Amino acid sequence: MRLFRHGIVAWLVLTILVLGVGRTPVPGLRIHLVEQAPENIVEVAPGVFLVDFGRVAFGNLLLMPPSAMHNSATARFGEDLKDGRVNRHPPGSVRFSEVKFTPDGSRSTVVAPQPDRQNTTFPAVKTPLQWKALVPFRWVEIEGWQGDLRLEQVRRRASFDSSWVEDAASFHSSDAMLDRIWELSHYSIEATTFAGLFVDGDRERISYEPDAHLAQMGYYAGGGGPQMVRATFDRLLQLPTWPTESGPLMVFIAYADWMQTGDKAWLASRYQALKSKLLLERAGPDGLIRSSVRQIERGDLVDWPFGERDGYVFTGVNTVVNAFHLRALCEMRILAQALGEQADAQEFAEREQRTSAAFQAKLFDRKRGLYRDGLGTSHISLHANLFPLAFGLVPERRRSRVAAWLASRGMACSVYAAQYLLEGLFENGSDRAAIVLATAPGDRSWRHMVDSGATITWEAWDQKYKPNQDWNHAWGSAPANLLPRFVLGVQALAPGWKRAAIQPHSGGLDFAEGRVPTPRGPILVAWKRGKSFSMTVTLPESMTATAKIPAPPGSDRVCVGGHPVRAHRENGWWILDEDIAGTAVVETSSGPHLPLPR
Repeated sequence: MRLFRHGIVAWLVLTILVLGVGRTPVPGLRIHLVEQAPENIVEVAPGVFLVDFGRVAFGNLLLMPPSAMHNSATARFGEDLKDGRVNRHPPGSVRFSEVKFTPDGSRSTVVAPQPDRQNTTFPAVKTPLQWKALVPFRWVEIEGWQGDLRLEQVRRRASFDSSWVEDAASFHSSDAMLDRIWELSHYSIEATTFAGLFVDGDRERISYEPDAHLAQMGYYAGGGGPQMVRATFDRLLQLPTWPTESGPLMVFIAYADWMQTGDKAWLASRYQALKSKLLLERAGPDGLIRSSVRQIERGDLVDWPFGERDGYVFTGVNTVVNAFHLRALCEMRILAQALGEQADAQEFAEREQRTSAAFQAKLFDRKRGLYRDGLGTSHISLHANLFPLAFGLVPERRRSRVAAWLASRGMACSVYAAQYLLEGLFENGSDRAAIVLATAPGDRSWRHMVDSGATITWEAWDQKYKPNQDWNHAWGSAPANLLPRFVLGVQALAPGWKRAAIQPHSGGLDFAEGRVPTPRGPILVAWKRGKSFSMTVTLPESMTATAKIPAPPGSDRVCVGGHPVRAHRENGWWILDEDIAGTAVVETSSGPHLPLPR
């Protein structure tokens, strides 16, 4: 993606001079180098050893050569294999590096490729210079080593967030492929913290708002704290990127931080800057956001790359842009209320109401029951409907129609938009379709990445959809947040997780279990589906939760700890009338009625 809007180059130069952005790592970021042993070493040709570290990570090599070794040797780093050797000509932005080194008699030698100017000079996010260049690789070939290369003589120095606890989150279900998809996505979040900020991948190593928001959700679902999220947010305040949707996404990031932490002080200090991200300067009399010809050509994103837009027709009033605007207005209203900015909250509410009315009147096609791409076109794309559904903009009476149509279209969007497509499906009775899409055969699913041997999620579904894609893109890791939020059913209901919502979506699975970390402690969930639906939840001491569970056919009550409780049915769910706390075993039942508690 091109980084800059035209006309801000001078401003960026000033930023470099005044702030030094991009010159050195941002102070206080918690990244460290971890020494990792290889999984195995194989001699693939006479004097050529292939070292496999099992998964890709960003790093370089630490070698312990024999004391008598003084000859020159070669190390070849790679993300891909071809015919059992490191692929020296990988496709697109898949990485290969080669470096010659000569031990100097020291007990250990750091071997690192030369830095790539494209992703190590401003505005790329730099890593500590004393670590030398970091590259993504799983395999390394070493040629010219003296004698056999043993496991204890090789270490990968890999960069990760030092606060990350790998087993803070867990997920296991009756679908082995879904489990592998979660593991891939969860590790992708960990591996892409290498720079101390959320970046788009190795090709550019630049923070983008779409990437940052998707990474943020997976990072919080994995137990990450707010520091890296906030550092990325502040960088994006200084270095905003070109998509129109980037502004509203900054509101999404701030809102997600508020729900995760409940921290008013951090929010208050950035509140005025957030107000400028609502695109209000482009609003017409009806509240809808207008796009000029130039903004259409160079700003309105919808999806990326171009070929993933499902034939979207761009007009002066873009449905996707307005969906982002409306969702940002809703979240800004909530943030303004939290900060006591009542006048702003009232203004946002009025704008939201007026714009929403115009959105429904002008962009919804009543005959087809779907949203058009924009004003002045009859074309209906996946994107014009998936974003309104995910953002809660579709009136309740229309949601089932929109969700069913989206499910019927399949994965006609990129890995980026898939986050919102699956959100909309999970939230609107199509959870089975969401899981089917994630695990589908073919080359447009996470199953394809798993089957292809990926260990970090890709930028695109396949090389043919984005020939220059990289293989280390956190925006491809949506299952890292979707599976805890919807299959386990755990979401924050109040800022700072004072109250949670537990609503598992079975999606055709027989069981699922896992741990969801929160700032108050982990939430444990295990559920099983059969003739009845049973769920065990353990909450931290300082938290309560609403509970909703699927209502199997014939179930006529809900029990907690074996005793009937007050609950009511609504749209296929049993909803408990009172919150649960501590450890609760919730189960549907049928048969002779026992008295309810008074």
